[in-house]
Amino acid sequence: MSAATLITSGAVLLTVVGIAYGGTFLLRVVNGVFPANELQRSYFRAGHAHAGVLVILGLVVRLLLDQPTVPDWGRLLGDLVLLAAILMPAGFFLSVVGRDPQAPNRLRVLIPLGAASLVTGLVAAGGALIVGGLAIG
Repeated sequence: MSAATLITSGAVLLTVVGIAYGGTFLLRVVNGVFPANELQRSYFRAGHAHAGVLVILGLVVRLLLDQPTVPDWGRLLGDLVLLAAILMPAGFFLSVVGRDPQAPNRLRVLIPLGAASLVTGLVAAGGALIVGGLAIG
């Protein structure tokens, strides 16, 4: 495993601490300690869930792509999965900030940008893994 993959993987694992802290925020919202309307509660739940799943998925993709036969473009584009792990949750959380918002604000655009990043990263990673596998056999 390369030094870059080890360092990035360590940093990604440390972000899970932040996601866990976000879970305590979500509990405060659900228990009524932190006032939030229904829109905020649903967006906060979605943001927290997407953060957790996408960080772990991004880490798995990064580790899979760290093979010598995988082309460099696959590693580069595969990191878009980790970018999605930032964009989508940020879109969910930041688009409903404020007191009693009735609709998401313009930062909701981060959600589809994150989705595009996720799909591009996954398609590229899948293709690069196939190319890398064919190079072996």
